[in-house]
Amino acid sequence: MNDPTHAPSAVRAQWTPAKQRIFLAALLETGSVSRAARAAGMSRSSAHRLRTRLAGTTFDRLWDQALAVHAQRMADPFAAQAEDGASPARPRGPSGAPAARP
Repeated sequence: MNDPTHAPSAVRAQWTPAKQRIFLAALLETGSVSRAARAAGMSRSSAHRLRTRLAGTTFDRLWDQALAVHAQRMADPFAAQAEDGASPARPRGPSGAPAARP
């Protein structure tokens, strides 16, 4: 039946592998399931349903790991700079003390 007065039912968004990668990257960056789900174009509740459905899989383990790494970065924000290879604000000498300025 083609009834023009009724809109077709909405197509449900699906968690594709690409959306899962976007979600996990955003979760690592933000530590927020809501923000990560939004970045992937999905809802927080659908993210939790997906995790329940994929319990014990790589996705589930990476979710835990992303939150743990994010929490660690928040606890020591300078550790992220070291991971990125950023140089310290002031060079250090062999003893670990700040190097003398010329």
